Amino acid sequence: MKLIWYLVLVILYALYNTIEGAHFRGGIISWRPLNSTPSGSSASILIHQRYFWNREWSGFTPPYCTEADVASQTSIPVNSYMTCLSNCSSSTYPSSGLSTVMTTTDCDQNTIIESWAGERYDTLTLPLTTSITIGFQSSAWMTALYIGGGQSWSIVNRLNLGLRPDGYINSSPVTNTLPVVFYQINTQVVHVVQMADNDATDILQCRWSNSASGSNYNRVDECGGICSGLPSSTVVTASNCTLSFTLPTANLYYACALQIEDYYSSSSTSPMSSVPIQFLFYGYTASSGACSERPSIIGDRPNRACIGVPIGVQLNETIIIQTYCPGQTIVDLVTSSPYGMTHSAISNPSTNLWTMVLTWTPVAAQTGPQGFCAGAIDNSSLQSDPWCITYLVDYDSPDLIRPTLVQGSASPVGTVFSNQTLFSIEASSTVGRPTRNGTDICFHDADTNVSVVCYDAGYASNLVYTGNTIVIVANYSWTPGKTYYVTMDSGFASGSVFCHAESSPITDPTYWRFNIWDPAVSSTTTTTTTPFTTATVTTRPTSTTSINTLLTTTGIALTTTTAMTTNATTASTSDSTTAASTTASATTSSETSESTVAVMYPKDFENACQQTVAIMTPVFFITLMPVHAVVMYAAFIKISNMFNPAHIQAQARHKRRLRRIFAA
Repeated sequence: MKLIWYLVLVILYALYNTIEGAHFRGGIISWRPLNSTPSGSSASILIHQRYFWNREWSGFTPPYCTEADVASQTSIPVNSYMTCLSNCSSSTYPSSGLSTVMTTTDCDQNTIIESWAGERYDTLTLPLTTSITIGFQSSAWMTALYIGGGQSWSIVNRLNLGLRPDGYINSSPVTNTLPVVFYQINTQVVHVVQMADNDATDILQCRWSNSASGSNYNRVDECGGICSGLPSSTVVTASNCTLSFTLPTANLYYACALQIEDYYSSSSTSPMSSVPIQFLFYGYTASSGACSERPSIIGDRPNRACIGVPIGVQLNETIIIQTYCPGQTIVDLVTSSPYGMTHSAISNPSTNLWTMVLTWTPVAAQTGPQGFCAGAIDNSSLQSDPWCITYLVDYDSPDLIRPTLVQGSASPVGTVFSNQTLFSIEASSTVGRPTRNGTDICFHDADTNVSVVCYDAGYASNLVYTGNTIVIVANYSWTPGKTYYVTMDSGFASGSVFCHAESSPITDPTYWRFNIWDPAVSSTTTTTTTPFTTATVTTRPTSTTSINTLLTTTGIALTTTTAMTTNATTASTSDSTTAASTTASATTSSETSESTVAVMYPKDFENACQQTVAIMTPVFFITLMPVHAVVMYAAFIKISNMFNPAHIQAQARHKRRLRRIFAA
């Protein structure tokens, strides 16, 4: 019997080491309070773990994960623990640690990537004295590494619940990445690591993880065997977490280990938390038949977008990939997803376009930021740049209200003059300028669908965000008689929470349209009449009148009348056997004209008066101040005299004196 138990233990140990042994590919650890406002001496903290593993497990059936494991949310049985590593007496963090058994989120079949990814959430109630380093340490990394192959891993996070200077509980930064990012060797690379923070005013910095446990913020070894895992010439720019490097050797993996830390202000010297991110680069040599241009992910959602999504409502997001050469096909789309998000097969709906559909219904436990990243791989192993977006669960993105003609949310609509410069549109909530460039508003010629002028909301000074309204000052000469329409990129309006959930793109040509009044247009009416009896029919002089279609909003109709020359036609008809004869003579109508009425919109009136009101208000108050002072002084003197005891006594003595005088 003992022999059987020993055999079982040996098998379990072997299976455990199948995943533990040389299969680690990196990960992320972050946390946030469920309520940032302190109440009492403790707080509920949501702790997030995400790890990447090798997809192939010998000894298991099947030997690797598939999309079916993603859909069924299969567990990844990494039976280990994330434990407290430093200053543990300051907290009630479990002495045994938190389990590292993950829920499957992504399975990638590419032979270079072979990734099995998962994540896990745990909620703990911890005292506000907590200032600990937690982490997952074990062995071993994959073997084919530039530096650190087969060595131990250490991925650690600083969890500090000491109140911020503003009196709130801190939230750590958040980040996401693909497990493996491809770059061609001997080519200068600039790679940006995504980072964001729920505390919107925090200053974020990233740095290399290091093993100097006596001096780094976490006070432990932060990176195990992969410290300095990239070439020594690699440069990291802390403020935007940008890496600049060149991979020297093909068919090798390069481990990257970083810590993202948040500071209360630019003058702060110590971070409030430290989030690890570890992942891989892969160096390759492009084959002779490879396309000269890598595929790219395009579509409505740009890279680094932030999108608000409700709980319990199914989200369908389409990823669109562009290829550029004949024979270039997309064979894989590597992803890093929140749990519960499923991925369709890759389809090819048209030449050089490839798509994958994401389907996801967020649950309440996923409230807050959820990152997603994707990278497209073609048949020559060329990979697109990573495309990462943040879904903000249980937060609403601002909605740009569809314009209407009467009392609408956008101005102007209908017919306007060619010198129109002010445009505005309202949103369903308070909006602000987007945090990234490349979010354009464009005006298009409706006849050609060609954009005539665009402004980037990321920096354009002629775009003003105020409350729920966005005002655009367009410097363009519109062509009389033309019709134009407006489009807006995803994120043209952004919300005010976390990563600023952004508005959906507006691409519909019928969404916001206006046309330019053309004063040169006229019309001529011709009447042809064939009466049953002999008669003379004359068309009367008719004026050409153009009406301003903004009558419904301005209350003013603009009219012009031009001179017209018409032909008086006489038709002479006898019985059915007599031929008809026609004569024509010219008649000229009198010429009348009306002066053009200049229309001033309410907003124009407001803008015109703004400076005058701003000047006259202080002038009025300055003029009124001395008058007010004199009046107040006289009032106080009057009141003082009325209630002054000496004055009252003097009046009483005066009255007694008068009574004695009259009595005498």
